[in-house]
Amino acid sequence: MWPTPPGALHVRPLPREATASYLTRLAAAYHLSATQLLDGLHITATGTPTGPPATDIHLSNEAARRLSDFTRIPPAHLARALPRRPPPAAIGTAGTAIARWQPVQPAVQPLPACTACTAHRAPHQAVAAWIHPAPDLPRALICTRHQQASSDPRQRTPLDIRSLPELTHARRTTRRSPTAASLSWASTITTRWYDHHQHLHQRWHTRLHRLRTANPHLASGPASPALTCRSLITYPETLTLATALDRLPPHPLTRTQQTAFLHDLADRLHLPRLAPADHDLLWQRLATR
Repeated sequence: MWPTPPGALHVRPLPREATASYLTRLAAAYHLSATQLLDGLHITATGTPTGPPATDIHLSNEAARRLSDFTRIPPAHLARALPRRPPPAAIGTAGTAIARWQPVQPAVQPLPACTACTAHRAPHQAVAAWIHPAPDLPRALICTRHQQASSDPRQRTPLDIRSLPELTHARRTTRRSPTAASLSWASTITTRWYDHHQHLHQRWHTRLHRLRTANPHLASGPASPALTCRSLITYPETLTLATALDRLPPHPLTRTQQTAFLHDLADRLHLPRLAPADHDLLWQRLATR
C-alpha cells in the first residue's frame, strides 16, 4: 500500500476530543461523511456509525497511522489529543487498517465543546465537537475564555454562562485538582443536597434560573434543565467540598474535629452555618477511615 497522501486542509483536534467527533469534523471539511473519509483512507470500518456522542470509533495502529499521515499531525500529538480508551482485542492486535464503531454509555459520553474554540481549530466548517471532560474535575466543561459550558450530552450545544461568573471563577482558581476519591464523595454529596433541596437550595435555584434565562432553548430540551444542568449548577460547591475533603486526616474525626470541620466548610461555602442531618452522606464521609 502506498503512503497515505496528506490532505489539503488542516483540521486540528481539541484536547480530549472523542475520535468519532474529530473524524466527523475532519470529514465535514471535505464535504464527506466519516464513513466516506475512512473508505478513502482504505480503513475498513465495522459497526453502526451513529456519530458522537452516542458512539465512538476505535482505530487500529495502522488506521491511526494513516489518519496521522492524512492530517499531517504527528502520531504522538494525535494520540495525546484524542482519548485512548481500551480498544476491542480484535482492533488492538490487528496489523491492518481497521476500525470499529462502538456504543458509548450515557454516563461517559462526551460533551459539546465550546463553539468558539471549535471554530478556531477548524475554520473551514462549523461542525460541533464533542470532548470528554477532565477526569479530575466535576463532570462539566467550562470554557473560561468564551464563557460557554456543558454538562450533559443531551444538550446538543454548549450553554452561555456569562451571567454565572462564579462558574468561570471556580474553574480559573482551581490550583490543584482534587483526588479522585474526594471528588467522587463531593459529587455524590452535592448531588444528594441538590436533589433533596438541602443547604444550598436557594443559591442553586437562583443559579439555575439565571442559566435558563440566558439559554431559553433549554425549555424545549429533551430533559429538564434541573437534571441536565445539575453538575454545572453545583460545580463551584463540589470543587470546594472536594478540596476540603482532601484535607481530612486518614482516620475518623472526633466530635470536636467534626464540628470544627463543618464550621470551616460553612465559611468556604459562604453559609452562616452547616448542620447536616444524621443521615447526610457528609457524616458518613467524616466517619470513614
